[in-house]
Amino acid sequence: MKFNYNLLLTAVALFAFGCHNNNQPDNNISIIPEAGTTYKSGDKVAVKAHYSSGTKADSIVYLIDSVKVGSSKDTSALSIKTDSIPLGPRVITARVYRGGKSQDVSTNIVLLPSHAPVDYTYKVVKVFPHDTGCFTEGLLYQDGFLYESGGGYLKPPPNQEVTSQSSLRKVDLATGKVIQKVLLDSAVFGEGISIVDNKIIQLTYQEKIGYVYDKDTFKRLSTFTNNVGIEGWGMCFDGKKLYMDDKTNRVFFLDKDTYRQAGYIDVYDNNGPVNQINELEYIDGKLYANIWQTNTIIVIDPKTGAVTGKIDLTNLYPQSQRTLNADVLNGIAYDPQRKRIFITGKKWPHLYQVEFRKK
Repeated sequence: MKFNYNLLLTAVALFAFGCHNNNQPDNNISIIPEAGTTYKSGDKVAVKAHYSSGTKADSIVYLIDSVKVGSSKDTSALSIKTDSIPLGPRVITARVYRGGKSQDVSTNIVLLPSHAPVDYTYKVVKVFPHDTGCFTEGLLYQDGFLYESGGGYLKPPPNQEVTSQSSLRKVDLATGKVIQKVLLDSAVFGEGISIVDNKIIQLTYQEKIGYVYDKDTFKRLSTFTNNVGIEGWGMCFDGKKLYMDDKTNRVFFLDKDTYRQAGYIDVYDNNGPVNQINELEYIDGKLYANIWQTNTIIVIDPKTGAVTGKIDLTNLYPQSQRTLNADVLNGIAYDPQRKRIFITGKKWPHLYQVEFRKK
């Protein structure tokens, strides 16, 4: 299900206009800019509330998403800076005070990144073998080994097909051989993974649970309820917090110990929301993400949600050369000590060490 931000804007606007402090709102108050107006991050937004009847207000307080950003003693326009405002739909409210009473009037804008993403190409440095039996959902590198989550159902829910049993694996990079493995319940579909201290955290697709394993023994230590987002997809860790996505354009922040939501960003490029964000990796302060069912990896600013780069990997493993069961590109792992980036796909026979370069 794709994220429809036009529908969201309409819903936000209707809700915002319906919230007033008075029982009988004065319909003579209006506000600019017009609802749905698009701006780029860094633009200044001129906001103005006024009475169409010519009545004067005592004072006006302006808010963005319920946070005060300025005030005025009259109905002259207020210039709002957008540099530090999160991307996406934002609600602007004018709280108008007159005669000891207040009334809210609201509009909304869409804030997009100030620049188009930088286009990157790639160079293959080395090719490693990869297990074609693994439907890769999560991939990471640590201490000389790959850790991989493979998805699949042997006992699928309604409207899902029988595939292979989900697993968690430790893999020898040089040979591609699985040296440690644990299977999930046959009715559970494994998704993204992260390592926090000596624990591996694994998401599931639609089952709304997560698993915590001992990294060395693969013994399951605990489970947790994961009600964050629509579904469980990709995951990564920056050393302080976990990132998780759910097939929309939203990336959630999770507490590394409780796995509860601690915030989020919405991912946008200069054209609008970027949906279907899948497998994640944290590389040198940026989020790298596969876009599901494409050959594209995007680079995301984790503070703002802006897409700063795009890498087209169409020719990495060309469709014409793929084995019968090979599926889409999915899997990014990073070796921070040697600055190596590894890329693979679902049931691909190869794992590629690559370098990204600006076109």
